[in-house]
Amino acid sequence: MNDPKFRSHGADIRPSLSRAMVLLLAVTCGAAVANIYYAQPLLPVVSRALGVSEGAGGLIVTASQIGYALSLALLVPLGDVLERRRLVSGLLALSAVALLGAAASPSLGALYGSVALVGATSAVAQIVVPMAASLAADHERGAVVGTVMSGLLIGIMLARTVAGVLAEFGNWRLVFVFAAGVMVVLAIALRRVLPLVPPAANTPYPHLLHSVVTLVRTESLLRRRMALAGVGMGGFTVLWTASSFLLAGPTYRYGPAIIGLFGLVGVVGAAAASVAGRLADRGRARQVTSGGLIVLTGSWGVLVFAGEGGPLGLSALMIGIVALNLAQQALLISHQSVLYRRIPHARSRVTTALMVSAFAGSTVASALTAALYPLVGWAGVSVLGAAIALIGLAVWALELLRPSPAEPLADPSADDDVHATRTSDARADRTQAHAEECAHA
Repeated sequence: MNDPKFRSHGADIRPSLSRAMVLLLAVTCGAAVANIYYAQPLLPVVSRALGVSEGAGGLIVTASQIGYALSLALLVPLGDVLERRRLVSGLLALSAVALLGAAASPSLGALYGSVALVGATSAVAQIVVPMAASLAADHERGAVVGTVMSGLLIGIMLARTVAGVLAEFGNWRLVFVFAAGVMVVLAIALRRVLPLVPPAANTPYPHLLHSVVTLVRTESLLRRRMALAGVGMGGFTVLWTASSFLLAGPTYRYGPAIIGLFGLVGVVGAAAASVAGRLADRGRARQVTSGGLIVLTGSWGVLVFAGEGGPLGLSALMIGIVALNLAQQALLISHQSVLYRRIPHARSRVTTALMVSAFAGSTVASALTAALYPLVGWAGVSVLGAAIALIGLAVWALELLRPSPAEPLADPSADDDVHATRTSDARADRTQAHAEECAHA
């Protein structure tokens, strides 16, 4: 923090977060996280092109989620200790390289490896979110995070539409080439537009990772929100992994372009982000969580009818998509709002813990869905999604009965800084006293 290159920026960081910059960060989040969702509407196409089963093809999503989850655990904490403009632009450039590798993959094994690397670099989105929270003023933090998270959700939804259209009129490899081009453009734009964003801490990397474990061990609020994040993302992944197979199967027989268009239905849920963010700024994050979990659970009662096909099935699918995406987005905003307020000095590390849990849930859910769908069909995976949502309600009931502390937690490094200053002053006093004694002698 004493690096001269940061001094001129320290007092000016918050005013520099203009509306245009917030929108650019939102686009970056959406485009980065979209990279791990392009494959979902393409699973039937890729499976046929590479001559593999639907179950093996479905593991493409699992591979990308594993890469993403590992990167959340090992890479995102660096957002607290490295200059973030350089970190973000560098990761976007690496993501472009990984996407080109996916486009050139000659076999399923090579594609697994490439999409895992794509997932790892796409975790840059979770560095951008706490960075935006740190740059925002206190009274608007929820709204800023909500806007950035809206971009993230819209990116996930549009990824399906873009992938479907490109695959329909080109081929599935073109999708990854297009995504690589977007990463290059964003890397250059952010490098030119963002100010230097100084690190929030000066901690050795092993200690940084250990501090994440310490936060999880000591903060019950963080542990419970992590469990809820895993539940929400698990249900989200069940829906979007299974829906590709449902829509491509004998019930609907849609091609990749039509399947991709269903992502536009999910964009409606992005409206929940800004609303949830404003409610969180007003101290209503707990009500947002309660409502989100209720809607999440109820959405599966509607989605189960999508397997019937026809107008009823399509209506049930679209209503369920809107409801589930709205619930998931509201839940994520409420988690981040209360945790960023509770642990303001370690927002990147909090994001690491929260998102590792979310994508661990997503990884397990995608693997279960890929394995179960050929055996139990849409009705079976709908039961799986409902069961995951009920787990979330049970966790939230515990939080309502025995609330976790929510007031801001003191920064332990502040005590270290005070101690270091006092020690330095004491050493200076002793040195001066010694010099005076020598002079008198």
